[in-house]
Amino acid sequence: MKDETRVTTAGRRPETQAGAVNPPVYHASTIVFPTLDAFENQAAQPYTYGIHGTPGTAAFSAAMTEFEGGAYTEIAPSGLAACTLALFAALRAGDHLLMVDTTYEPTRTFCDRMLKRFGVETTYYDPLIGGGIAALFRPNTRAVFLESPGSRTFEVQDVPAIVAAARTRSDILTLMDNTWATPLYFKPLAHGVDLSIQATTKYIAGHSDLLLGTVTANAHAAERLKLARRDLGLSAGPDDVYLAMRGLRTLATRLKQHGETGLMLARWLQQRQEVERVVHPALPGDPGHAIWRRDFSGTSGLFACVLKACSHDQLKAFLEPMTLFRLGWSWGGFESLITVADPNDARTATRWRASGPTLRLHAGLEHPEDLIADLEAAFARLNATAIR
Repeated sequence: MKDETRVTTAGRRPETQAGAVNPPVYHASTIVFPTLDAFENQAAQPYTYGIHGTPGTAAFSAAMTEFEGGAYTEIAPSGLAACTLALFAALRAGDHLLMVDTTYEPTRTFCDRMLKRFGVETTYYDPLIGGGIAALFRPNTRAVFLESPGSRTFEVQDVPAIVAAARTRSDILTLMDNTWATPLYFKPLAHGVDLSIQATTKYIAGHSDLLLGTVTANAHAAERLKLARRDLGLSAGPDDVYLAMRGLRTLATRLKQHGETGLMLARWLQQRQEVERVVHPALPGDPGHAIWRRDFSGTSGLFACVLKACSHDQLKAFLEPMTLFRLGWSWGGFESLITVADPNDARTATRWRASGPTLRLHAGLEHPEDLIADLEAAFARLNATAIR
């Protein structure tokens, strides 16, 4: 089946739920056992306690496992929790981690604080290192973490080259945060990655009303993932799981629109005299375009642009009165968002060079012409502020 079909069918078993198309919501903590034999042989029971899963979480886990092309999926209560779960599954005290320098900033904080406390050393590496990452391997290196495109600055990593280098060592796992593309447009496990991570809060849920994450493992890493989730006691709320499953059904349709609108906005921004450059892997002139074209089958609606040098008052005039693009973290929902930040605040192995502010834009599901009008008005305010 094509993925567009798979997202509408995976995890559905109406024959087990009185014919209902969607799995119902199971609110459960205690699970009772029919016999003493069943109680004493819990390993053979499908459900034993709410924290370890219900028919609802099992359905979503099965859907994501099929969608990702993996062996097993665990559900976490947020995207960050999914990242930390994967790292806990891969590492132990005394290990060395190679973390991409452009990773999601809270993941970096987890490495610098929590993993350091537990005796794991982290080295940040240039996202464009490719197969050269082998030169950074140490005898105790046990994991390589990728995120492509990179957070805020959208560098595209050569995933096959990095995975090939890691596979020269049987004791190194590869982990990838694939939230930007989702498994619809890039499948990490098919490229040799061991653990594929999704902040399902974003495109998969799609409606800016829940927090959730998933980690899907290949057969090599599945048991370690299962044990890590159980030992950490992570559990996702049944209503959030239900909503994420519902969002999955429309992902292909929504993501296509996000991507088309994002490209339209990126091309429009390229023509603006106030813009130094647009950072979007799907644009032919982007530094990561060749690898994106080789490895990805589509684009999402998240990208960045760098403004030419401007004052804080000009930036304030640009951002604050916007009607459709609202200031806010996260992305992947139906609404358009914009953020501004200095990427150098959260990197150490590389430097981001820009003459003016870097804006990250998420193209929502509004009409593209209305979004362009919102941006056009913002530039008019910026320019009016400049001549006062």
